[in-house]
Amino acid sequence: MAAPGENLRINPDRLWDSLMEMAKIGPGVAGGNNRQTLTDEDAEGRRLFQSWCEAAGLSMGVDRMGNMFARREGTDPDALPVYVGSHLDTQPTGGKYDGVLGVLGGLEVVRTLNDLGIRTKHPIVVANWTNEEGTRFAPAMIASGVFAGMHELEWAYDRKDAKGKRFGDELERIGWKGEEEVGARKIHAFFELHIEQGPILEDEDFDIGVVTHGQGLWWLQVTLTGKDAHTGSTPMPKRRNAGLGMARVTELVHEIAMDYQPDAVGAVGHVEVYPNSRNVIPGKVVFTIDIRCPHKEILDEMRTRIEDGIATICEALDISFEVEPVGHFDPVTFDEGCVKAVRDAAERLGYTHRDIVSGAGHDACWINRVAPTAMIMCPCVDGLSHNEAEEITKDWARAGCDVLFHAVVETAGIVE
Repeated sequence: MAAPGENLRINPDRLWDSLMEMAKIGPGVAGGNNRQTLTDEDAEGRRLFQSWCEAAGLSMGVDRMGNMFARREGTDPDALPVYVGSHLDTQPTGGKYDGVLGVLGGLEVVRTLNDLGIRTKHPIVVANWTNEEGTRFAPAMIASGVFAGMHELEWAYDRKDAKGKRFGDELERIGWKGEEEVGARKIHAFFELHIEQGPILEDEDFDIGVVTHGQGLWWLQVTLTGKDAHTGSTPMPKRRNAGLGMARVTELVHEIAMDYQPDAVGAVGHVEVYPNSRNVIPGKVVFTIDIRCPHKEILDEMRTRIEDGIATICEALDISFEVEPVGHFDPVTFDEGCVKAVRDAAERLGYTHRDIVSGAGHDACWINRVAPTAMIMCPCVDGLSHNEAEEITKDWARAGCDVLFHAVVETAGIVE
């Protein structure tokens, strides 16, 4: 099937207006968004997206994980759909584009097809995956993970937030628990547009990142247990300081990540200190370690070294420890055919582009296990994401969505 002509472009003003309208739901305190998964704000954002899909003539399906699938029919009833999308949920202090650009970019693909009166052989489905961020219910990408067979449905339902609320209960409460079996859908190909969440494209002045691989990840939850004691009257040699243990582990994680440059990264993220009083030596600390690398053997070696190092640190400080994996996926190699469709689209449209490895996890990383998948990235200002100051330009959004349009439509096949 011939590729669409380079004169076919999306409507950048309509895309941008949709992004700004969605950003009004769950506003943050500093210009971004707080639309965490399965909150009332998430439900409101879903309803707005549904209304736009219905106005575009799409039919909506919802599965038992709350994944939303808005379908534009193709001319061949037996052809598998081409899927496109991302997520609408945000971090507690998230930006207006992370995930949302991919969902509303997918909607813009359909709107543009409608404007141009173009029919495709394959149906096109715009997806909103539930709980990509994983900030309220760990792990991240939980619903696409169930869809891809990586997690059990009931296990996902039993995930709890910091207040002890269950994922399954909250999904039902906001009214977005569908009846459709999760993972029953078959996919011809999946494309996800996303902001880079890093500085490479902006620093090197590229319009488009053609994502060839995704980093693998381990999230480790570490619990260090020492003994609460008075900070003023407890002699230094008598202390069993869990806080000191965390500090040394933090340094260890950094040193190990630096040993595997330029590809590996690692840091301590979420931290809870007990009793968290200014004049009490911490008797317990719970924190998470996030390590990532596009090479599986290095990623696993990093985990082994970190766990061995924790044992050594804790023995020296006379504190006990537990390490629990709470999130993991292996490095991803995206489908060559889908990647080529993205690269060819950027080339055809005259956008500067380079191959890139995704430093973050995305729903595409799970869907790649069950269907040919690729990602498109556009720059973001200073590489900043997961921050209310996250920003992109209208031109970046337009370029990314233009490439998305061409890759999706070429894959779906224009019917003359």
